Amino acid sequence: MKVLVFDIFGDFAHFRKYFTTTSPLTFAFPPPITVAGILGAIYGADKKDYLDYFGYDKCKVALQIINPIQKVRMGLNLINTKDNKQLLLIKKKNHEPRTQIRTEFVRNPKYRIYFYHPEETIYDKMKSILQNHKAFYTFSLGLSELLADYQFIGEFDAIEKQDQFENISSVFTQNNFLEIKIDINKKILKDKMPLKINYERVVDIYDEVIYEAEGKPLEVKLKRFFKLSNGVSIAFF
Repeated sequence: MKVLVFDIFGDFAHFRKYFTTTSPLTFAFPPPITVAGILGAIYGADKKDYLDYFGYDKCKVALQIINPIQKVRMGLNLINTKDNKQLLLIKKKNHEPRTQIRTEFVRNPKYRIYFYHPEETIYDKMKSILQNHKAFYTFSLGLSELLADYQFIGEFDAIEKQDQFENISSVFTQNNFLEIKIDINKKILKDKMPLKINYERVVDIYDEVIYEAEGKPLEVKLKRFFKLSNGVSIAFF
């Protein structure tokens, strides 16, 4: 099968962890539901139906960390847009109706996306868009203010392999994991992430996702992975 490969990057990213509220924390990389939104923006799918094109069951997506993960915290000024502003100004004695929230960001994020779609028309259109560096909508890395860009890397053949040790360059799920060869020079982490949502924005599937914090490949045995024609091995979510 053929796989499209491209990098997404920006100055900062914030992919809010679902269990944080007043002091938002971020995942180290976008969950697959966020990647689906990015694919939809580039492709031109409406936000109401992008899951019909790039949902968990519609295509295959893998992600590789390119830049080492660096997290920083900054204060965001949130403005109350629900209540009457003039009334709030009177109540607060002419102070701006805002609240400052300490928020965690990924600094200088860069990720490599591996994309496959079984529908030839969708795949070919996405390939043309990526090759010509086009995008129907401007996309961001989590928050609308964190604008991003992408660079097309290429198209590669992929062969499926199973149950054997391999250096895996992408992140991979706990459900796909069998065994690992520990390297003390690598920072192995995992996060529980939402993998699939429905049209009511309710999460249907969660799983632990394992990754190396600096983007180094991990020598692991997986139930299923794919070897690309450029020598890189990846695992789809």
